[in-house]
Amino acid sequence: MSQAQRLKQTIEDEIVDGRLPLGARLDEVQLAERFGVSRTPIREALIQLAMTGLVETKPRRGTIVSAPEPQHLLAMFETMAEIEASCGRLAARRLVPEDEAALKEALAACARAAEAGDTEAYYQENYVFHTVVYRACRNAFLCDQARQLHRRLAPFRRLQLRARQRLPQSLAEHAAIVDAIVSGEEARAAEALRAHVVVQGDRFTDLVATMRTINDAA
Repeated sequence: MSQAQRLKQTIEDEIVDGRLPLGARLDEVQLAERFGVSRTPIREALIQLAMTGLVETKPRRGTIVSAPEPQHLLAMFETMAEIEASCGRLAARRLVPEDEAALKEALAACARAAEAGDTEAYYQENYVFHTVVYRACRNAFLCDQARQLHRRLAPFRRLQLRARQRLPQSLAEHAAIVDAIVSGEEARAAEALRAHVVVQGDRFTDLVATMRTINDAA
């Protein structure tokens, strides 16, 4: 892995886990000083990140952590919902004991975070939960596609959890997903995951409003 690739991975991780929030400016000089490198590998890393859609360059603002147009964001969430629905359907059909145990443990971890009212902990456990669902589908290619898009949408999924009452609602949806998968009900598992992921109505309005607040602050 080249120096630029390593820097790209590090910056991407910081965007995904929230250390670099939506709308944050990515100044080449500051990043070069921080990582102890020249501006050249930083510039190459930012170009690579722009190709993934995680960052974008805007006039008079430079490179920032990307906040896509609402309709593009909606399209990504619709795609994610269908991918996760497929994972859930296959997981319900192909569930093995070790995946069932991992799924129940992931649900319990989400419950502990929700009971504590710890949004950040819940976000981390939510990632584990969905990763277990992907693995349980027993389709390596589909699992890889789900992981990639989940990572691309991670900053926006974190924002969703800030909405009032979203934690208990999300936990209840997780419980329904686990019940459907463990019961072997393919259609119910697919629909539960689709409804859990897709953003529409008030959820979409709330997400867009939060993004606009971030953009205005930037």
